[in-house]
Amino acid sequence: MFSKQSELYLLTKQDLIGNVINFLGSQIILVILYYVTYLRMKRQQEYYEQIQQSERIKTAGQLAAAVAHEIRNPLTVVKGFLQLYEQDSSYDRKAKEHFALMIDELDTAEKVISQFLSISAPNKEISLEKVNVKEILYSVVSLLNSYGLVHDNRIELELGEEECCIAADQTEVKQLCINLIKNAIEASKEGLPVLVKVKRMKSEVEIKIIDHGTGMSKTEIQLLGTPFYSLKSKGTGLGLMICFNIVKKYKGTIHFESVKEKGTTVVIHFPLYRELASREEKRI
Repeated sequence: MFSKQSELYLLTKQDLIGNVINFLGSQIILVILYYVTYLRMKRQQEYYEQIQQSERIKTAGQLAAAVAHEIRNPLTVVKGFLQLYEQDSSYDRKAKEHFALMIDELDTAEKVISQFLSISAPNKEISLEKVNVKEILYSVVSLLNSYGLVHDNRIELELGEEECCIAADQTEVKQLCINLIKNAIEASKEGLPVLVKVKRMKSEVEIKIIDHGTGMSKTEIQLLGTPFYSLKSKGTGLGLMICFNIVKKYKGTIHFESVKEKGTTVVIHFPLYRELASREEKRI
């Protein structure tokens, strides 16, 4: 435009500032369109992941309803006879050891069935109570400290100063914390701590459980909560599915942040207890 060929750009030269503004405006519009499209695609992906998780829970529930009771009844009969034989003095010590081993394996099978039943149990009436998350975590950490020491991992608990209360069932929240902290201990490398943090945000309570294990890939994270998918050699994947179910029941969210060879962070958000939230709004 400023060279010998300037006569080819007469209109541009006549209104240079206006053309520059038009060019910048078109670029800004393109950026906005790209950003809106990106946000929409991200929301669709999150919605698709939620549908996948719902389908996993539904599938596990259907399987549980179909086979759990039918399996439990014969197991109970077999276990009863084995316990009877174990107490019979006519059998030698080696035979009794075999009976004890079989009883332990049947106990494991019954535990898996109980997990199935807890997933498939209908939640028509959800009993809500004021649950102090700090007290729950403190009791869970005290309970699992010895388990961590066996694996040469200590549990470090960081509690904020503000009150952290949610509306949920205390037993289920405790079960959720036990499962996730236990998984973090088992995933951590020996000698490295497991960090448990809780803090209150504007209208939510945030719980973070951080381990220093081998981490997970994006594909592995997406498969978490699938029935019988587990990264542990003897895991069933049902414990984590129960965790997803508990979080969903009380309108919370759970997601995993992981880096290979560095560790995994589980982030859980629960809505703040209503009375506490309304009190804070009045104060503001």
